Amino acid sequence: MSRMIERWFPSAEVSANSDKGWGSGNSEISLFMWFAKRPTAQAKAATICSLLPWPDEVGEQTRLQNLVREAMTGRYGAWGELQAEIAKANPQGAATLDPFSGRGMIPLESARLGVQASAVDYSPVAVLASHLLTSAPFEDWSQEPDLPFGDLGHLLTSRTDRLLGDLETLFAEIQARHTAAMNDFYPRSNGAFPWGYLWAVEIPCQECGHAFPLIGSYELMPARGSREAVAFYIAADRASGTWEAVVTPGKPTRAPTLTNAVENGKKVPGKSAICVFCSHVHSLTVHRRLLQERQGRDALVLAADIDAKSQKTFRQPTDEERKAAAAATTALGFEPAFSPFLPAVPDEGIAPGNNNIIGPSIYGAKTYGDFMVDRQTLSYVRLARIINELGDELTSAGLSRDYVRALCGYATAVVVKKLRRSTRGARFQSKGGAQVGDLFVNEGSITFSHDFFESGIGDGPGTWKSISDNVLAACRNLFSDLRGVPASVQRGSATALSYPPKTFSAVVTDPPYDQMIAYADASDLFYTWVKRCLHNTWPELAVTADPHGCQDKSQEIIVKRVRGEAPDEHRTREHYDNLIADAFAQMRLAVRDDGVVTIVFGHGEPEVWQRLLHSIEKAGLVMTGSWPANTESGGQQGKANIETTLTMACRPAPAGRPAGRKGAVEAEIKAEIKRRYPDWERWGLAPADMLMAAAGPAMEVVGRYSEVLDAKGGPVDIHTFLPLARAAVQEAMAVEVNNQPLSAFDARTRFALWWIRLYGRQVQAKSELRWQALASSLDLAAVRDLVGDADKGVRFITSREYSGKVDSDSAAVDVALALAAASDEGLQAMGEVLAASERGVDDTYLWSAIQFLADRLPDNDPDSIAFTRVLRTRAGIGSAAEAVTASAFERARRQGAQLKLM
Repeated sequence: MSRMIERWFPSAEVSANSDKGWGSGNSEISLFMWFAKRPTAQAKAATICSLLPWPDEVGEQTRLQNLVREAMTGRYGAWGELQAEIAKANPQGAATLDPFSGRGMIPLESARLGVQASAVDYSPVAVLASHLLTSAPFEDWSQEPDLPFGDLGHLLTSRTDRLLGDLETLFAEIQARHTAAMNDFYPRSNGAFPWGYLWAVEIPCQECGHAFPLIGSYELMPARGSREAVAFYIAADRASGTWEAVVTPGKPTRAPTLTNAVENGKKVPGKSAICVFCSHVHSLTVHRRLLQERQGRDALVLAADIDAKSQKTFRQPTDEERKAAAAATTALGFEPAFSPFLPAVPDEGIAPGNNNIIGPSIYGAKTYGDFMVDRQTLSYVRLARIINELGDELTSAGLSRDYVRALCGYATAVVVKKLRRSTRGARFQSKGGAQVGDLFVNEGSITFSHDFFESGIGDGPGTWKSISDNVLAACRNLFSDLRGVPASVQRGSATALSYPPKTFSAVVTDPPYDQMIAYADASDLFYTWVKRCLHNTWPELAVTADPHGCQDKSQEIIVKRVRGEAPDEHRTREHYDNLIADAFAQMRLAVRDDGVVTIVFGHGEPEVWQRLLHSIEKAGLVMTGSWPANTESGGQQGKANIETTLTMACRPAPAGRPAGRKGAVEAEIKAEIKRRYPDWERWGLAPADMLMAAAGPAMEVVGRYSEVLDAKGGPVDIHTFLPLARAAVQEAMAVEVNNQPLSAFDARTRFALWWIRLYGRQVQAKSELRWQALASSLDLAAVRDLVGDADKGVRFITSREYSGKVDSDSAAVDVALALAAASDEGLQAMGEVLAASERGVDDTYLWSAIQFLADRLPDNDPDSIAFTRVLRTRAGIGSAAEAVTASAFERARRQGAQLKLM
């Protein structure tokens, strides 16, 4: 039985719903900090289409397609009907597996459908995140005893009301206890706790010796409406060697101490530190070295309050506040360890080679305990201790072990989210009414800032109250109208699954993408505090073989980008390719005979796809379907800029396959794509999407053979068939250019017209240029001048950018571009171009190409206007060309005559 995903996928609906609304996954990611957001629309579509059949009868196909489209209208769209269809198609009982579950976005959709879902991840942080999203909400906690604090009893109207009510009570209790534990270290101002404090690292000036703070911006609040802007500056007294921050109305009038500097008329690379006492310039290399040598120290700059009108105000810290911060340092030294192996202050080390992932390591941080000022660290230590103590109290009050773990897990989710805005990377942001910045710069790298904000224990951005309210809001949204069954979540490796063979109807997974995100390294900061918060209730999460005390990485399936010395780094491309193949092989064993392994993968580089296909082949799987969707909105993830992902269906390779011959396989691929093309067109797939979808049938054809041999009997790399599949789409579309088949044009012109047909003037990823060059059997260098760099991608050039020299060997597109460029100069200039090309007004391919370009480019595009101008003056251009040719002939004749006379 074929599965729906092997023949059809709601690509348009996934793309439409992935950016916002129910299908974006924004509500789900608000619960816990994790990486590589998978839109719920794509997760839902991949799950449904992997479980539903693809009937032989066209009417049934249409009925199920319409059902899936209805399902894509909301979180629980067509819920009952889907359940019935899935049950009918899976008489053994539907079950799914995601061995790279991450936060659990894919298993969540199975759980919501009432399908038994199993989620596995290697990271203990991801396991916690997945449990809180896919398992705990679906359990029935209504019979649990009341909490031993807060208001007793709940008015239950649904099974999730109890959990939500207890979380509200628990979070309030944590806040009260934490406030009491830290009260002595956060003095009140005008009867209220300050919102927080602006800190900066200060270094000793290498010229005058005075210590001065490194501050990147003096702006505090921009002007808004009738409210005036607020700024500050550092006033220095050289005689005493002291400085203070002075708050002023209006925009900043002075340059900050950390800024771009100019010396001897040249810009100093990077941000330089300018001494406020003597104006000495410390280059990036110098002030970075001072911090690495531990010559920097944290200095309190400003205090921030929120007044009775909810307005944010700024002032100098009082002496009492400075003493309180110093007292926190003393108190931290007396904090007892959580266990003999878990000190209060994190001593987990930052592994070598992590400068590009863990920004503070560039500036001297050696452990994850170096990420905060002492008062922040003390605050987190006591917060973790309170969560442990509450876990013990809840257990003593008779609550079940599972419920206590769930409650403490959600409390730890607040801690993890708070960490994003509570370290040296959490910069104060003046925009948006003053906020606390996120320590992640691109979803996978932790930043470092010389000046940063410390949220206090009151209210305001970054505080427990603010973050816990955010988590509760996420829970209210996710628990609303909740339907389904709990998923089973466990920690493990995708290369060693613990399930019996043929257990699952479908494996649906979103594996790590090569070197895009270093999941474990980027989440080790969270792990150090998760261990401390859940020391009593989730002790297994603290078990690790990592020599630095962080998450184990020996079997993590990524390619690690290293910056700095990392002699023991093992996560190489060979490591990734071998382990991802092992993981795919485990999936092949785990899926039932009539099931599919569905892989969601997004990467633009042909080389990465080549390696992925080799891993799929090595695992004994055959790709049978591939469907594109725009799911990433161009988001920056770790390194690569991704917009389109593929949802690929695979099946176990049949036994006893014969060897195939390259020519015959190529013919089969073309025939299969030609057979599929009418369906793709009927379903509304855009041509660019067809290029991506062509990979599925191409690999299905290749998978019919144990190997494919060339004319000399040598093996053919399966990756070579992907460009052929793309070319087959072009052939199947039978694109005509002014009644001329596209295939009749020269290769360079064919490439250019096809590119315009697909993308017009739109910017595309550079990898798409490589794909199109491969599909056209052209070297990249042969077309690079036609598609130039633009806006972090590539775009077809304008005629004004064309710099080629036209002659008799020029491709039709080169002549067309040169004519358009010359059109502003008049008939004479255009005639010279046409004459140089030795083409005439009756050259079918040249004028067909010009007509195509004029029609395909937007009406307001300058080149569309230019090409139209060329077409309208075609006859005149021909006459001008004839005149140019005649004139050249006459000159040559006269020169020849003169030579004879000599």
